[in-house]
Amino acid sequence: MTTSSVTLDTFVGSLTVTCGVSAVVGLEWATPAEAVGPPAAPDPAGIATVPPRNGTDPTEPSADSPTDFDNPLLNEAVTQLRTYFDGRLGDFDLPVDFGQVSDVARTVLTTLAERVPAGTTVTYGELAEASGTGIPARAVGGIMGLNPIPIIVPCHRVVAGDGLGGYSGGLPGHELETKRRLLEFEDALPRPLF
Repeated sequence: MTTSSVTLDTFVGSLTVTCGVSAVVGLEWATPAEAVGPPAAPDPAGIATVPPRNGTDPTEPSADSPTDFDNPLLNEAVTQLRTYFDGRLGDFDLPVDFGQVSDVARTVLTTLAERVPAGTTVTYGELAEASGTGIPARAVGGIMGLNPIPIIVPCHRVVAGDGLGGYSGGLPGHELETKRRLLEFEDALPRPLF
């Protein structure tokens, strides 16, 4: 499968989104070393770096933030991610391909994407029940850790019955901080008092 990728700077770190011709196939945190460099058109490896928009209209290309990649789906993914991080989009409308996950994992991730909108959370147990797969809550936690497309498929919205639960997204050592920041950004958690 031919894919193309772009790295965007966001308030939760640099994110690399990867698209095939017909679906988003991955989103992952770029390490600081991977994210360094000036904005550029896609390189031979198919990866470019796009800085944050700094409040400009994310649907309009600018000289400092190209959105004219050869892959139209990558252009749309970049536009939707920018709009999300500008606070003007809650849920994504992008085709996704989970790759080599089990049918149960695919069902749970699809249920999450379709039934848990921005501004809400769901517990591991509630998601297990909503998926109709018959798996226990603990298995949902494992599936969330396998999610190849976090944020777009919002595994950060899945919480424990007594707290945040775990999170595998974010830079190493900042996973739960990343989950908390995303949920606060979506107004799904009250902001700390101090």
